Amino acid sequence: MSGGIGAARGTALCVGAVLGPGVLVLPAVAVRAAGPASLLAWAALLGVSTLVATSFAALGARYPNVGGVSAFTRRAFGDGAAAVVGCWLFAAVPAGVVAGAVVGARYITTALQAPPAAVAGTVVALLTVVYAANLVGLHLSARVQLVLTGAVVALLIAVVAVAGPRVDPDRITPFAPHGMAGIGSAAAVLFTSICGWEATANLSAEFTHPRLVRRVAGASLAVIVVLYTGLAVCTVGVLGDQAGDTPVPLMRLLAPADQPWAAGAVAVAAMLLTVAASVTFVAAGARTGVALARHRVLPAGLAATSGGQPRRSVAVQAGAATIVAVAAAAAPRLITVETLMRLFAALLVCVTLIGLAAAVRLLPEPRQRASAAVAALAVAAVAALSGPFLLAPAAVAAAILMRRRRTSTPPAVRPPAADAAGQDGVSKLLPYPTAMLARLR
Repeated sequence: MSGGIGAARGTALCVGAVLGPGVLVLPAVAVRAAGPASLLAWAALLGVSTLVATSFAALGARYPNVGGVSAFTRRAFGDGAAAVVGCWLFAAVPAGVVAGAVVGARYITTALQAPPAAVAGTVVALLTVVYAANLVGLHLSARVQLVLTGAVVALLIAVVAVAGPRVDPDRITPFAPHGMAGIGSAAAVLFTSICGWEATANLSAEFTHPRLVRRVAGASLAVIVVLYTGLAVCTVGVLGDQAGDTPVPLMRLLAPADQPWAAGAVAVAAMLLTVAASVTFVAAGARTGVALARHRVLPAGLAATSGGQPRRSVAVQAGAATIVAVAAAAAPRLITVETLMRLFAALLVCVTLIGLAAAVRLLPEPRQRASAAVAALAVAAVAALSGPFLLAPAAVAAAILMRRRRTSTPPAVRPPAADAAGQDGVSKLLPYPTAMLARLR
C-alpha cells in the first residue's frame, strides 16, 4: 500500500534526517582530531554514506515497511536482535538530543552576545521546547518541512559561498599532524554526520510508489555530499588548526565577511536544526519505547498512551535527557559535546551495522548484497574506531539479552505475520503511522 510522499517531499525529509545540529560543529571536531587530514575521513565517510544510502533504499523498495531497521532485523535475525537494535535507538536519543541542544545554545548565545552562563539556560529552553512538542503531539506540516529544509540548505550554501574564496592551500600543512590514529578518530565521530539514511527505509511504505525511494535517496545523497564537502574544505582551508578552538565554527567562517545578517542567520539556523532534528529523534525514540514495552523488552508500563500520545515514554526520554544534561553541567571537562556525540555515534553505528547485515541477508540481487556487504565492512571498521565508546552498546545488548533470558512469559502482543504491505509486528505496535513521523522529519 502506497502513501502520499512524493519525490520533492521525500528528498526534503531524507535530507532533514541526515542534516542535524551536528553539522554546526562536526567539521571543526574532525579538524581537532586529525588536522587537515580530516578531509580524508570525510571522503571515506561520504563514500560509505553512498553505500549505506543505496542499501537502505534497496531494502525500502523491496520491503516497504514503517518498522525500519528493527523490522528488517526481526525479519532477518529474529526477535532478540530486533530487541537489541530497538534499545540501541532508545538509548541513543538522550545523548544525541542533549549534545544538539548544547551546540545550538552556544550558537544562539554567541549571536546574542550573551554571557557564557546563558548557555545553560538556553539548553534548558531548547530541551523544554523539544519535549513539550512531543508531549502535546506537535507535528510539522509537509510544507513547513520543505521550507525548513530549504532554508537550512540555503544557509549552508551561503556559508560555503562566502568562505570558499578565502580558502588558503597553505593551511593544509602539516597535513596529518596526528597520523592515522587521528584520521580514524575523526571518522568515528563523523559517523553521526551520515546517520539518518535508514529514514528512507522507514518512510518507504508512505511513498506514492516504493520505487521512488531510490530516486529520493539519490537526490538526497547528492545534496548531502555537496554540502559536507564544501563545509569540510572551507573549515580546513579558512580556519586551519584554529577550527577546533571555537565552539561556533560556522560563525567564524562568516564573520570575516562582515555580513550584518551572518550571526543572526546562523543562530536561527542553529535553533531550527536543533529543534527540528531533536523533535524527530524524541518522537522516534518514544514510539520505539512503546513498541519495546509491548514486547516486554522494556517495562510494560512504558507502553501506556494518553489520547494516542506516548506521553509516558516521552517523559522517560525527558528524564534520561535531564540526567545527561545535569551530568554534563556538573562535569563539563569529562562529559563534553564531543563525548556525547561519540557515544551517540557508537550506538547508531551498531544500529546501522545490523541493518546492513540484514540487507545482506534479505536483498535478492547479488549486486545489492555485495554493496551492502562492503558497506557493512566499512561500518564495522568505523565501529572498531569508536574504541571505549563501544562499551555503551555492548552494555545495552548484554542487559537486554539477560532480561530476555530471565523472562519466560510470552510477550503481551505477538507480532503478526507480515501483511501485503510488508508491515510486521513492530510496525503495527507503533501508536502513530509513519505519515506523522514523516511530518516530524
